[in-house]
Amino acid sequence: MPTGKRAPCGRRDTLAHRSGAIMWLQRSIKRAVGRRLTGARRLVLRREVPALESRLDALPELGLYLHVPFCRQICPYCPYNKELFDADLAQRYTQAALREIDIYADLVGHKPVTSFYIGGGTPTTLLHAGLDRILEHVYASFPMQCDVHLESHVNDLSHDNLGLLLSLGVKHLSIGVEALQDRHLRTLCRPYTVDQAMAAVNRAVHAGFDCVNVDAIFALPGQTLAEIEELGHRMVALGADQVTTYPLFEFPYTRWPQLARQNGYRRFGALRKRRMLRTLEHIFYDAGFRRSSVWAFTRSGVPRYCSVTVPLYLGLGASGSSYLRDVFYVNTFNVRAYCEALEQGRLPIALSLDLSPDMQMAGWLYWRLYETRFRKSRFYERFGRSFDEVFGKYFKLLALAGFLTDDGDEIVCSDRGTYWLHWVEDLFSIDYVGALWGTSGQQPWPQEVVLTV
Repeated sequence: MPTGKRAPCGRRDTLAHRSGAIMWLQRSIKRAVGRRLTGARRLVLRREVPALESRLDALPELGLYLHVPFCRQICPYCPYNKELFDADLAQRYTQAALREIDIYADLVGHKPVTSFYIGGGTPTTLLHAGLDRILEHVYASFPMQCDVHLESHVNDLSHDNLGLLLSLGVKHLSIGVEALQDRHLRTLCRPYTVDQAMAAVNRAVHAGFDCVNVDAIFALPGQTLAEIEELGHRMVALGADQVTTYPLFEFPYTRWPQLARQNGYRRFGALRKRRMLRTLEHIFYDAGFRRSSVWAFTRSGVPRYCSVTVPLYLGLGASGSSYLRDVFYVNTFNVRAYCEALEQGRLPIALSLDLSPDMQMAGWLYWRLYETRFRKSRFYERFGRSFDEVFGKYFKLLALAGFLTDDGDEIVCSDRGTYWLHWVEDLFSIDYVGALWGTSGQQPWPQEVVLTV
């Protein structure tokens, strides 16, 4: 439903002028920060398969990511690679994933795998359609030194399914609840009620996982601060070990922009989103949670559910991306093209980007700021250079602004710094994701994708 009346003509002109000024400011910040940190004006991903054997040999350890691109329905806001579940295609996809594992197992050798994350899509769509075979093959093929972190859907979490997940080695479970008011669930087109979502979380919390994470979106159309408070208190009362709350992001290649226009949904500005997040921060801190990333809060003494901050990793599956120190590459997004490539005995790599030392350091810094705390000594271990020599002058200014503290080695972002530093990061990531994923979703094998810094 529309959330307000159409603005008068004069007010529309004022809003348009203000919006244009904000966009100009954002572009200017992005250009200044990006070019300073990366030394580049644009990043070009090309249709090239990089040399992998020597790069993998140089790594002491790595992580694994597996993408499951199937959902039982397509949510209008979701930017991730997915398509409707089809049982026959799922079986073919499972076989292709097994082949990709075999190729990488030969390349990885005895190198330890210290993290394993399964995302989607909806990974639990494969729970009775091949997931067990993939997990068994991963553990038989790689020297695994970790448990499984896996995303799930409310409607898949029966007692039997939860038991099956535990038997497969899943110790860290994330549940995409997204909202805890029925009207917002309807806005997001989620196929369950608040009561059903809370019952599923309750079952998972008591099933025996090491960490149960619950995802929730804020800054939804018409959402009030009172509803934000209710959301936070309900999350705490559910007994979740971790809560990840993030604002609704709008990606141009999803159905959400069209849906928002049709229904007259108003966007929340950065200041309003900051106020919403601050409300949640107070609730979670009062309940004994600690901040474990920009958007995540974890109960004290509980190992965090972690999805995106592993430094070096291999990506398996359609749209799986890999980062091996000086190269980033991504598989084709098209499920059938992914299967065909592996059936022909070749890796399904669609695009790759060689990373300069400056790009590598900028990428490392991006994810450490996302985690909200890091040690400068880790930077030296990774790059053989002093963090203060490379970034020190910028971090002195950020410390003076109250965005972080620096004890000489450990840097810890304040809540204010966490939000606004990630706001700057999003000037890059949302544009880059929109360009790379948008193009890859339309073309199985694009010749190149250009990202403007």
